[in-house]
Amino acid sequence: MKYAVILPDGASDEALPELGGRTPLEAAHIPNMDAIAREGRLGRAVTIPSGYTAGTDVGTLTLMGYNPDQYYSGRAPLEAASKGLSVRADQLIFRCNFVTIADGRMADFTAGHIPQADAFRLVAALNDALKDEGCEFHPGVSYRNLMLLSEAADLKLTCAPPHDIPDQLVADHMPKGAGNERVLHIMQRAAAVIAAHPVQAERAASGHAPPTHIWLWGQGRPTHLETLADRFGLSGACITAVDIIRGLATLMGMKLIHVPGATGYIDTNYDAKGAAAAQAVEEHDFVVVHVEAADEAGHLGNAKEKVKALERIDEAVVAPVLAALRKHKDWRILVAADHPTPCSTKAHSSVPPLFAYAGSDVPAGQLGPFTEKAAEAGVLMDPGYPLMSVFLGR
Repeated sequence: MKYAVILPDGASDEALPELGGRTPLEAAHIPNMDAIAREGRLGRAVTIPSGYTAGTDVGTLTLMGYNPDQYYSGRAPLEAASKGLSVRADQLIFRCNFVTIADGRMADFTAGHIPQADAFRLVAALNDALKDEGCEFHPGVSYRNLMLLSEAADLKLTCAPPHDIPDQLVADHMPKGAGNERVLHIMQRAAAVIAAHPVQAERAASGHAPPTHIWLWGQGRPTHLETLADRFGLSGACITAVDIIRGLATLMGMKLIHVPGATGYIDTNYDAKGAAAAQAVEEHDFVVVHVEAADEAGHLGNAKEKVKALERIDEAVVAPVLAALRKHKDWRILVAADHPTPCSTKAHSSVPPLFAYAGSDVPAGQLGPFTEKAAEAGVLMDPGYPLMSVFLGR
């Protein structure tokens, strides 16, 4: 049996006036995803259990079949796994965004999608300036970086994801809890380092949102997952441009496939991702393709860009993967959103997103197309983590 999982990050949404009262999925021309919904099973899954912050970390962990109550320890530890970072017992791992704060508000949680080279320069400067604070910075992709903090394993903090507070006053969302004074001090010192660094002036002069601060969140300790081979006896491969999914795939024992031009943004190389995924189907039992673009369009509040992203995912990723699968006698495909990212709020939502799966041995459920409204007539999986076992038929 061949299995493929397509993860259009943040695909679910709400009805939008600018789309004539339709959701982006309803407005998009996505014949391949619609066919999966009509020819197989369509429904919704509770990917963000009560008490968890809506995000790709919890949502994708759930979709991959892991109970967050048992396996989730924070977003940053999952990203650290993608880097193979060695973490001491006294260290806490933080996600570290470069952000733009203007007039006390979160103006841009990506610092204008800061180029990789500039991010490298800032990470190096922060390591030089803040090593006396017990900080150890590690570059990720663009604005998405990591910080290890020593003598911090016992910190008990609540930190807000910066992408969930667009245009809001940051003073209302600063880290809270035991140890927050230390973390706030580090963020303040980092802001001074960034203000004095040439990257800030260069970015501002070029008309881009300049990095002004770091934002620390997603903290936790390393986590351990049962591998795909141990759980289901399958070999797997993963295609993604973001560290959170790379880390999850690494912990699952999957091969990471690098795709040139995959950016984790709306300008990603859809065609190369689809071609690589189709090839991976021939070489592995289980293939995961994650595409960030719809989520990023939601964060931008750009409904038309989200429709475009969904259409590109359908034609450039889903279509070639389906064609590759259909060359085999036994196959299944799952398309699932990890969480909604409504364009109206520009933030993640915990509303159960839709999924659809089909295959050579999956009877049609007489539902479809691949839209939120149609999915409401299907099953609601609560909790959502058993969906993977259902999809695999295990």
